[in-house]
Amino acid sequence: MAGTEGGRGAGPLLLGVRHHGPGSARAVRAALAAARPRVVLIEGPPEADALIPLAADEGMRPPVALLAHAVDEPGRSAFWPLAEFSPEWVAIRWALEHEVPARFIDLPATHTLAWGKDDEADKDDTEGELTGEEQPPDPTAETPTVETPNAGTPSSESPSAPDPAAPDPSDPDIDIRVDPLAVLAEAAGYDDPERWWEDVVEHRGVGERDAFAPFTALEEAMGALRETYGVGGRDRDLVREAYMRLQVRAAQREFEDDVAVVCGAWHVPALRQKASVAADRALLKGLPKVKADLTWVPWTHRRLSRASGYGAGIDSPGWYGHLFSAPDRPVERWMTKVAGLFREEDRIVSPAHVIEAVRLAETLAVMRGRPLPGLGETTDAVRAVMCEGSDVPLSLVRDRLVVGDVLGEVPPGAPAVPLQRDLDRSQRRLRIKPEALERELELDLRKEIDAGRSTLLHRLRLLRIEWGEPTASRGSTGTFRETWRLRWEPELAVRVAEAGVWGTTVPAAATAKAEADAVGAESLADVTALAEHCLLAELPDALPVVMKVLADRAALDTDVGHLAQALPALVRSLRYGDVRGTDTGALTEVAAGLAERVFVGLPPACAALDGDAAEEMRRHVDAVHGAVGLLGDAGGSGAESGHGDLRVRWRAVLRTLSARDTVPGVIRGRAVRLLLDEGELGADEAARLMGLVLSPGTPPADAAAWIEGFVGGGGGLLLVHDERLLGLVDEWLTRVPAEAFTDVLPLLRRTFSSYEPGVRRTLGELVRRGPGKQTGTTTAVAGIPGFGAEPDAGRADAVVPVLRLLLGLDDDELVGVAG
Repeated sequence: MAGTEGGRGAGPLLLGVRHHGPGSARAVRAALAAARPRVVLIEGPPEADALIPLAADEGMRPPVALLAHAVDEPGRSAFWPLAEFSPEWVAIRWALEHEVPARFIDLPATHTLAWGKDDEADKDDTEGELTGEEQPPDPTAETPTVETPNAGTPSSESPSAPDPAAPDPSDPDIDIRVDPLAVLAEAAGYDDPERWWEDVVEHRGVGERDAFAPFTALEEAMGALRETYGVGGRDRDLVREAYMRLQVRAAQREFEDDVAVVCGAWHVPALRQKASVAADRALLKGLPKVKADLTWVPWTHRRLSRASGYGAGIDSPGWYGHLFSAPDRPVERWMTKVAGLFREEDRIVSPAHVIEAVRLAETLAVMRGRPLPGLGETTDAVRAVMCEGSDVPLSLVRDRLVVGDVLGEVPPGAPAVPLQRDLDRSQRRLRIKPEALERELELDLRKEIDAGRSTLLHRLRLLRIEWGEPTASRGSTGTFRETWRLRWEPELAVRVAEAGVWGTTVPAAATAKAEADAVGAESLADVTALAEHCLLAELPDALPVVMKVLADRAALDTDVGHLAQALPALVRSLRYGDVRGTDTGALTEVAAGLAERVFVGLPPACAALDGDAAEEMRRHVDAVHGAVGLLGDAGGSGAESGHGDLRVRWRAVLRTLSARDTVPGVIRGRAVRLLLDEGELGADEAARLMGLVLSPGTPPADAAAWIEGFVGGGGGLLLVHDERLLGLVDEWLTRVPAEAFTDVLPLLRRTFSSYEPGVRRTLGELVRRGPGKQTGTTTAVAGIPGFGAEPDAGRADAVVPVLRLLLGLDDDELVGVAG
């Protein structure tokens, strides 16, 4: 092999790398070009050998990841992420371009997944702990995975090296995780491993005379560390390295010494050492196994970052990707990117800013003794020149450029579970592309394509595939509009694989999952929420099962709080019949029956409650009140629906609550307020009831609770427009004894602090001048209390200019509209 030149000896070419290191990637490419091996062996699961040719597909765009999951338990999974600047990806591409076989040689995923199953309780030893995406990986993990057993890389676990005075790491009773980069950086006098790596590798380039020199030096350094620290607290590395040695030997038998091995630098000394085949096989004997499937999935730069919990990750994947793609003049090109980003965000950045930032970064590098400006120098220069010393716009640079939201792509020919393929077809049909960057999607459900998008997103939520999250719509509260916040995370590929057990298509899987959730629901509220989700997701086949469970649970549940909590979600579901064309007749029957039971049980349930329980029940009363209004609209008139007039019976319940002394004041006050809003109670009667409650014979705490129930939650306008009520409150407050004032103050503060600032200001002005002491012509005695008998033309004319501006009309047109 040509690689025997330039200082290379006999034996396989061992290329020790740092995962996701652009300097290592460039060095690997140069070394392979110089050595021209007949086979390339790469650290990774050997079951993925059949997937390697897909890396040459035009539809494959990194970052991507190899996903391995247990067939019988898809949630048990592992990822091997690869970016464009990952040495393993460069090795794969070189092999494919030169028609050289490429093979993975790490321990098979069938064993590493089983390791995680056996060690689920061991949260510290994450080598092999692939039990789910919430399990944080070992920060020193070497193989490019999220939750895999790949330990030992030149990737930093912490910003500081191990304490030299620490216990002997070779002691088998002590588990010390060694961060190779931190140790080497400290030996070189650096306090930051990332900065040391940039100076030594990223900014030095590839040696023109000897392409193998970087790997020789790194192997020597790792050898010294292995002699001192052994396996560095990673006992399972011994098993992995034994398997890799066996694979290297097998390749040597086939290709002699024309073999190149790309692996984490931590493993190179172990692969170089002489070990018998029998000893290696003994380490592999009796390993647990599970059946595993592998495929390619898209990945993101954000998930490559160490901040995401990925142990072999880097702090700045976007910056490293830039260094790899722009080896010439990287600082100038980086500053141009930053300027472009700021301009997109409407910040003023000129070419002069870019020039000055480059000069400052280069000056800082010289002052700090660095060969080239690194991320620290460029960041400081951007802060000083383009951000005027502020870290606020700088956070945008870090989020969008230093880390980045690049999302890879996988060709359609990659293996996938049937559910994933159906999801891909739905995404293409509905023209809704997965993106790593979070964005909002406004949907108009009256449009067919938007209704389809809404249905898909709701079905995925039922399957626990949280691609989208519904948010409040801006500018409209109608049921025909929805707003979603979308962001595709790589872990969702695991969720899709998990959901594949429910069906091969999204509708079938969502239906089966909804039926199972209904049977296993713990509370009545869970079942009603599920019924609402089924309507949103348009799952008519699941509704019969859900409705049967709902009817059974409602008949058996005697807790009024549970019934009141379940009713609003059930009634909200009735609205979707108009927009989505869903038959909600059965739902109406169940909701009406549930409302009847709430009416009967609510008055006794409101007696003898403490403060917290009374506040919770007050919220239930509000929710039931809104639900009854919707149910009355959905169910038609009493004669048509067969349930009688629900609103009339609910008003009778409110009257009962408002008159019972055993009911807490906050509930009695709320009942009076709701009756007043409904027009069932006149203003005079409301004032009389308030006067009774605020009389000297009522304990101050009970009176304050009544006020909170009556005017809380937006009731400030009542006091603004009916100064009789404000006068009663003011008069009562002045009579509260000093010893009781501190007890009622928190309730009053909580009530009035919920008002809008304008309402609070108006109330303050009214109290300052004295309620009932009118000035000017703002109100009249006759008519509705608090309102004038005739419109105030002067005040109405004051808004005309604003209306003309909003509507874009001239004076004549506005007069015509007003007429």
